[in-house]
Amino acid sequence: MSSPEIASLSWGQMKVQGSTKIYKDCKVWPGGSRDWDWRETGTEGLCPQGLPPPTLQETLQNQQHSPGVQPADVEEVVEKGVQILVIGRGMSEALKVPPSTVEYLKKKGIDVRVLQTEQAVKEYNALVTQGIRVGGVFHSTC
Repeated sequence: MSSPEIASLSWGQMKVQGSTKIYKDCKVWPGGSRDWDWRETGTEGLCPQGLPPPTLQETLQNQQHSPGVQPADVEEVVEKGVQILVIGRGMSEALKVPPSTVEYLKKKGIDVRVLQTEQAVKEYNALVTQGIRVGGVFHSTC
């Protein structure tokens, strides 16, 4: 089973091939996708929809979106047997990815790519096109 492509991305909206749902943040894996709420694992932060992206300076000053993408956030995607996991940190890279998450993935033998979300989607879709079992977690706002 192949991973679905990300069909479109804009501030606060993502569409995944094979799904009629419009996601704000999402998880994707070979054969599926679903909403992703990173607050479930204790990360705090607010990226209001309908507002323009924050400037880089505003993002750097923002201490929210911490502790960030936890191993528990990626575990579901890992269990789907992915070879590579792409993490989209947001349009301004506000969502953090602690070393413990990268270490968790490496111990599982999974290559991890941590990128700004637009770049992450390009990377993810390129890997899908190559037929690689790739998964992803993407934050589509700040």
